[in-house]
Amino acid sequence: MENILIIDDDVDMCKLLHRFLTRNGYEVAYAHNGKKGLQVMDAQIPDAILCDFRLGDTDGKTLLLKIKEKQAAMPVIMITGYSDVKMAVDVMKHGAFDYVTKPLLPEEILLTIKKAISTKTGDNMIDFKSGENSKTIKPAGKNEIKNNGKYIFSTNAVFADILKQIKLVAPTNYSVIIYGESGSGKESVAQHIHDQSNRSNKPFVAIDCGALSRELAGSELFGHEKGAFTGALNEKTGSLELANGGTVFLDEVANLSYDIQVLLLRVVQERKMKRVGGNKEIELDIRIIVASNEMLYDASGKGKFREDLYHRFNEFRISVPALRDRKEDIMLFANFFLEKANAELKKNITSFASAVEQLFETYSWPGNLREMKNVIKRAALLTETTMIELRDLPFELVNHHKLLFEVSSAFNNGNGLQDENMVNPEPVKINEHSLRTASIDAEYETIVLALKKSNYNKSKAAKILNVDRKTLYNKMKQYKEFNEG
Repeated sequence: MENILIIDDDVDMCKLLHRFLTRNGYEVAYAHNGKKGLQVMDAQIPDAILCDFRLGDTDGKTLLLKIKEKQAAMPVIMITGYSDVKMAVDVMKHGAFDYVTKPLLPEEILLTIKKAISTKTGDNMIDFKSGENSKTIKPAGKNEIKNNGKYIFSTNAVFADILKQIKLVAPTNYSVIIYGESGSGKESVAQHIHDQSNRSNKPFVAIDCGALSRELAGSELFGHEKGAFTGALNEKTGSLELANGGTVFLDEVANLSYDIQVLLLRVVQERKMKRVGGNKEIELDIRIIVASNEMLYDASGKGKFREDLYHRFNEFRISVPALRDRKEDIMLFANFFLEKANAELKKNITSFASAVEQLFETYSWPGNLREMKNVIKRAALLTETTMIELRDLPFELVNHHKLLFEVSSAFNNGNGLQDENMVNPEPVKINEHSLRTASIDAEYETIVLALKKSNYNKSKAAKILNVDRKTLYNKMKQYKEFNEG
């Protein structure tokens, strides 16, 4: 019987999930805080963990990292409110298997748990089920494999140019840096480069560097010899060695620690490596593709990333646009995800209501394609007809036009977190003949645009405006007082 651990400070939620999962054939344990959850995990290693993002003694991201330090391959499913979607995307980047949003749907919980457990049992196994003659390896810490023929690209001008770049660089052995926001499809671009290359019949190994703890990163990447460190009971083949002959994709590569970057530099320069605790040189024939949501050159200037490693990787560069910048592609991808949801849920949903299409095209999609996939998968579960209606979508998404920006609440929230529960402000009351008020109005509009561009992250907005956070807050306070005056 498979074991599930629930970590949630809501006692009623734990009991509800316990009863539901027990009835569906799982053995269930639960804990009401992060500390106790880790203790329960140590006593009996579960097959998967359901963890609420907001806990009394910690938060989901901190607890996730602690879980990954103990069990790197443990699939962790985060439970969030929909307003936490940006944070959910962040924990996905740091190794969460998936997230489910409240209110919880029984079918969604079961489906996600089954996928998480099957993923864990498939770790380090070669999967021959992907397209024609390719094989894809699933290393520990990897969240999802995109098989051949399972992704699409746009045909608009921006993506037509990206496809040209892929066609140009794929036959070479150049290292490639792929830039783009989390969830924008960087791994699909990397997979497509591999599929179009001379290595297409060799392994494609994707490694989420954000999910690798400092202690285990060396072992996951390079492997280790028996007895190399406490707990190394057997020798292990690392992901780089598993990829020999094929392509390695290092997602969020800037998250690697400095000492791992030093070891990786040798791999890039000499195509050689040693396992942790080993003396034998292992020859590597691999192509390296990396991805980042921040510019590596800027990271090197801040001392976060080795400049020599950046230059080694920077033989070719591709930038993937955010979904909100590709309005004409939104329904193309929505229909693609609907097809996948139909196949997975054995449904026959044929379309989206026109109001849903309009909403999709005006929403900012901060989680990009990953968020869209989850929204549509959830809507497909909820709908009882052959069309997805507004009532099938999360309330916060349907009312997003009311959740954009409220000066008073934004000013009062001084903790520096991204503000997601915002509403449109009332128009600033100005005298159209007043130069002062016209100036304030123009400044106000500039700040609103910067907040929208930064997805309402005030620290990023302040950088865009070239001011410090304190100045931004003071300006926002000024508009609030001026509007009330």
